[in-house]
Amino acid sequence: MTPFSHVVAQCRAGFEPEALADLARVAAAARTGIAGDVRRDAGYVIAETRPLDSSRWQRALAAHPPVFARSVFTGTGAHRLLDAAPAAPPQQARRADRVTPLLGAIATIVPPFSDVWFEYPDTNDGKALSPLARALAPRISAALSGRGALQPDAPSRLHVFLTDGTTAYVGTSDVSTGARWPMGIARLHLPRQAPSRSVQKLAEALVTFLGERELSLLRAGLRAVDLGAAPGGWTWLLAQRGLRVTAVDNGALKGSLANDPLVTHVREDGLTFRPRRPVDWLTCDIVEQPVKIAAVVAGWIADGAARRAIFNLKLPMKKRYDEVRRCEAVIGERLARSGVGFTLALRQLYHDREEVTGFIERIG
Repeated sequence: MTPFSHVVAQCRAGFEPEALADLARVAAAARTGIAGDVRRDAGYVIAETRPLDSSRWQRALAAHPPVFARSVFTGTGAHRLLDAAPAAPPQQARRADRVTPLLGAIATIVPPFSDVWFEYPDTNDGKALSPLARALAPRISAALSGRGALQPDAPSRLHVFLTDGTTAYVGTSDVSTGARWPMGIARLHLPRQAPSRSVQKLAEALVTFLGERELSLLRAGLRAVDLGAAPGGWTWLLAQRGLRVTAVDNGALKGSLANDPLVTHVREDGLTFRPRRPVDWLTCDIVEQPVKIAAVVAGWIADGAARRAIFNLKLPMKKRYDEVRRCEAVIGERLARSGVGFTLALRQLYHDREEVTGFIERIG
């Protein structure tokens, strides 16, 4: 079988340098070299490595979860599905046999696989490959099932990443450390009555950071403070879950939130507000310098004003990766001074834009 020598990571278009920095950090922890070219706005990064020790790579990936790379898998390199791009008629292009060479590429990887994801860049050009992906998926899945290569409880997932109509990368990710959704895209419904689209951002954060604990950690009767609440998307979602929410913002809340019995609107500065008694949750979506938000949120957790926090860091135009690591250090140093145990996770979610979302949980 062919050893893995490539890493494929999908990210938000425009954040390819940051995604490559994520991979370099994991590679350093895995004690392997890595090199990759950045194609701006491609929506993905492909890096070459020395033959990977898979178990060492997975341990490094678990210890250093990527911030900007939404979906990461290791594989065997580029595989040509056709000798050249099919010339005109689209009907002939669709009939071209890509299945045989694709199955040959997959045969170089040791099964079983829990399932197979067909992916492509999350860009306008990439989305043009979705009909091809949909056409290939059932045929490849049927062939793998016939060989006994698909087993639901298998620890590895198979990825087929189409860079264009003639080339694919194939490889695997560990189900326990890999992306939760194909292409790292959370498909979430936006309720019609939601005050703003930011509801999706918080909903994705809850699924991403809490996983199976979401129902137990976000339940009726708990208390939350939402800093920078207006127009009220995050406050609305928390109240929908039955939490009592103090919405802090000098701006107005939208729609029915003004009369919601679970919501108390406080017109104060979110950066300086503190509750009279500790709360279960802090959420913060304020447009401010990232390190200032990091310091504010860390102070809440360190002082015991909140047990858990979800917050956004609005990134600068340059040195975005460095800024995230700087914020991580600010939080870590503040909590270490207070002797507080904690866990911290930072991710650029699918519904984020020029920002990353963080989750802190106080331990003990």
